[in-house]
Amino acid sequence: MATTRQEQILRTAATLFAERGFHGVSVHDIGAACGISGPALYRHFAGKDAILSDMLVGISKTLQSGGRARLAAAADPKDALDALVAFHIDFALTNPALIVVQEREWPNLDPASRTTVRALQLDYVDAWVEVLRALRPELDQRTARAAVQATFGLLNSTPHSARISADAMAELLTQMARRALLG
Repeated sequence: MATTRQEQILRTAATLFAERGFHGVSVHDIGAACGISGPALYRHFAGKDAILSDMLVGISKTLQSGGRARLAAAADPKDALDALVAFHIDFALTNPALIVVQEREWPNLDPASRTTVRALQLDYVDAWVEVLRALRPELDQRTARAAVQATFGLLNSTPHSARISADAMAELLTQMARRALLG
């Protein structure tokens, strides 16, 4: 699958934002890293704020739609949980820069994008909560949500974790997530 220039810019900007922070990167830095002039970026994005917005809304849409698709395809709640855990771990391990940007650059997101991202994130959380409560009906909504969000903290720690092979890390995270959620 060919990568569009916009996808290249978003991927490059994510790496730079993760390394240097949003305010430590200029449009010229992003352009240079993509092999184009800074001003050429304006053909694709209104500016650096728009890049951040598209990036964080995009990853939130990816997680929300991917989570809902796995929930719909699962035969039962156990299969749904396994699919959600595997999906999130794969995302976290293959997109560490996006995890860092999401965690660190939230305050730099414009209010409208924050509202969109938050709604998508909550729907993604709710997909997990639905599955968890089916497996653990003794959990009330708030407790299940807290457990899911704490598990996300675990899974999203991968950019900061000691490095072992991706397969070993995925297996370790899978075991830890299942134990955290199922007790």
